Formats: sequence, structure tokens, C-alpha cells
Amino acid sequence: MTDTPASMPAPSSSATAGPAPRGAGQSRFKGAGNYLALIPFHAYVGLFLILPTLFVVVGAFSDGSGQFTLDNFRTMFTTDVFIESFVKSLQLAAITALLGAVFGSLLAWAVVRGDPQGLLRQLVIAASGVLAQFGGVMLAFAFLATFGFNGLITVIMKNSFGIRLDMSWLYSMTGLAIVYTYFQIPLMVIVFLPSLDGLRQEWYDASASLGGGAWSFWRNVGGPILAPSFLGALLLLFTNAFSAYATAQALISQGCVLITQQIACQMSSEVVLGQENVGKAMAFGMIVIVSGVMAVYALVQRRASRWVK
Repeated sequence: MTDTPASMPAPSSSATAGPAPRGAGQSRFKGAGNYLALIPFHAYVGLFLILPTLFVVVGAFSDGSGQFTLDNFRTMFTTDVFIESFVKSLQLAAITALLGAVFGSLLAWAVVRGDPQGLLRQLVIAASGVLAQFGGVMLAFAFLATFGFNGLITVIMKNSFGIRLDMSWLYSMTGLAIVYTYFQIPLMVIVFLPSLDGLRQEWYDASASLGGGAWSFWRNVGGPILAPSFLGALLLLFTNAFSAYATAQALISQGCVLITQQIACQMSSEVVLGQENVGKAMAFGMIVIVSGVMAVYALVQRRASRWVK
């Protein structure tokens, strides 16, 4: 015996399930449409990023006849010119990343201290967005037209004041460091500004209510919170400078100073027989370095994202 009256029919499975939602088919269609919309993006990434990377990796471990070999790496690690190019590229990237991070963070802090809706903040952000992308041949030409042997400043100082300026520094590693820092600073402003905006006034007030001063706040609260973001931005700036090519090539066209220039020389100039793929081995070395740096950057950003709203 059950508590259900005999006159009441038992509910059927179809009645329990209920009619199918009207929008089920439309939702499936929208989901498929979203995947179809990603096809051009995946095709672009595959054609211009994944496929060239595969060619570099395969070529780095192949000789001129397509056979597997490690001679390309052996040549790369035993040739002083190639090692020196790697070292100079790493030094240039580290120096410009540090300079850009320090000065860029100070500029970002000055912007945050101002009016959040002020005109100055909007102008600095807009200018940083433009100058961060103002690199390559355009930036090199701007410095050459201003500080070159026949640049504007050089000609004015010579004709108006009789002062002959030595502008040979512009065509050296010192000049490259100054030019690279020019686009590293605005990039740091763009990357680091959201982290500074994430600092809350309540944290400073809580530290002050416990008797802490400005130095105590930055040492115990603000510094630890901003440290992951600062380190992540520093790594991003390092990668940006390490992989740059056009600016250095436009300034120092005689010789192959950086590793990016060495790769271009190996690809476009005559090479020793049996060393056809040494350039691809150097490119593979750059991929390994950049991948390692970006992996650390991803881990640091995961920690920094806890404080950025």
C-alpha cells in the first residue's frame, strides 16, 4: 500500500522530464559560432607563430642535408663572436629593463598621486601607449635626426655656439641602452599602473592606526604587495629588449653586435659550409631564454593578480 490515492495516476517519465527548453538548440548554435569565430585567430597564430617556430626547432637540430646533428649548437657555444653577442644582448636587456622599471614606476606613481580623472593622467597614459610602440626604424631615425653626426642638436651647437659634440656614443652599446630605455619607460607605466591603482587607502589607514609610518607601510604592506607586479613588469621589459632587432640594426648597421643581428647575418649572408643552420640554433636559444622568462612572468603575475581588482 502507498499513500498515493488510487484515482491519481502515477507521473510518467515524460511529464517528469518536462519539455525541452526552446533555446537549447540556439545555445548549441551560438557555442559552435563562437568556436568558428576563433578559426581566423588560430590560423593566424599557426601560420605566423607556431609554424615558424617548428621550422626553427627542426632546423636547429639538422644539418644542410636534413640529417639530425648537434653540430649547430657545438658551433654556437664554441665561437667567441656568437657567445659575445648573446652576452651583450643579455646585458643590454637587463640594463634597459632595470632602468625602464625604475623610472617607469616612479612616473606611474606620480600619475597615481594625481587626480584619477584629471587631464594630466589621461595625457600620460595616452602618450605612454603611443611611445611604448614607437620603436624600430622610426625611433632610430628620430634619434639620428636629433643627435646624429648631422642631427639637429649637433648642427645647432656647431653653427650657433661653435661647439663640436662627439655623438659617436649614439652608435655604441651606450646609445642602444639610451634608445631602448626610451620605449621601456612608457611600457613600464602601462604595465605597472594597474598595480598602483590597486593599492587601497584603507590599507594605509589601517597601518597608520597601528602606529606605522610611511616607511613601515611600504616595508610591510605596500612593498610586498607591489613586489610581484614590479618583478613581472621587469621580466616583461627584459623580454621586450632582448628580442628587439630593428632599432639596433638601424643604429649599428656595421657588424652584428646583438644576437638578433647575428641571426639576421646568418640568414642573409654567406656562411661556412656545414653551418647553414647555426642561425636557427641561435634562434632556438633565444626561444628557450624567452620561454623561461615568460614562464616565470606567468607565475609572478598569478601571485600579483590577487591584489589587482
